[in-house]
Amino acid sequence: MTVTDLPDSTLEVRLASVPEGLPEPGHFTLSRTPLAAPAPGQVLVRNRHFLVFPGLRTLIGGRTKGLPLPSLAAGDALFGPAVGEVVAAPGNGPLKPGDTVVHLAGWRDHALLPAAEAVPAGDALPTPVAHLAQGAAPYGALTRPARVRPGDTILVTGAAGAVGTLAGQIARLLGATTVIGTTRSPHKADRLVRELGHDRVLLAGPGQRPFAEQLAAAAPDGLDVVLDTVGGEQLTAALDAARPGARVALVGALAGQMSAHTAGDRSPAEIDTFGLVVRGITLTGYSGADHPGVEEEWTRRFGAWLRSGEIRFPYTEIEGMHAARAALPELIAGRHFGAVVVRL
Repeated sequence: MTVTDLPDSTLEVRLASVPEGLPEPGHFTLSRTPLAAPAPGQVLVRNRHFLVFPGLRTLIGGRTKGLPLPSLAAGDALFGPAVGEVVAAPGNGPLKPGDTVVHLAGWRDHALLPAAEAVPAGDALPTPVAHLAQGAAPYGALTRPARVRPGDTILVTGAAGAVGTLAGQIARLLGATTVIGTTRSPHKADRLVRELGHDRVLLAGPGQRPFAEQLAAAAPDGLDVVLDTVGGEQLTAALDAARPGARVALVGALAGQMSAHTAGDRSPAEIDTFGLVVRGITLTGYSGADHPGVEEEWTRRFGAWLRSGEIRFPYTEIEGMHAARAALPELIAGRHFGAVVVRL
């Protein structure tokens, strides 16, 4: 492709206005933005898929203290994990046109970025879209602080989301005997049992039995491991149900990120610290940055599990940039199962 054949603009999703409460499609707009030709040290990528992730809610709320990502103001283009094909790479760098790369300039059809920020996808995973799977965090949490052991009973909160749908499967592959999940949707609960092998799934939210009662009935002998993506009352109940020596790993805070009453940066939970001490329970907030090598290890094992059919990557595919404006509000509303991916 010659310079004259390269696109001179990119279609991207921008934040039109900062919402008071939860974002709606009208808070986002499609914008055609000029695109310069790549200079040496840069690459131009044609995006094929990008991930819709709940952390955008926190970035839009402007509460990014302690996060490695910047906040989003009105007029800013959204960003996030994406996978695409290099269409131009001037100079003598390692990337060439046709290479598949992973980067953080999603939410647009073409991305111009420093070559160092485009990571070659390689052949560890059988399909490019699998690079958008959110499995590194639950894998790291379940193999490091939570240390799943054969025979364990585990609770995965938010089990129908991008992290949760992989967490339950990972726990089983690591030896867990009983996998219990939570969701707010009976339809999703059925899919978790039928498709992903959960033993039981508890329904949380208005109109349901008190969550602590459901959990006591589902795990009468208690929990050995908790992989929490939600926080709030589900975490409180899980800690109360934890057995002596249980390991609890926190990898998300969806109760806060999906709430209209916060800026997406808080997910309070009532915790009986006396009970944690007496029962010797460990409670760890998991960060991949604290565990070098987890990402590479996960990718290697994930690829092998996908090829052998031992694991599935559940995701909902949304078609095209014009549908992307509604993708984050739909995710927050719980419309989709598994990861939410926009295909271009």
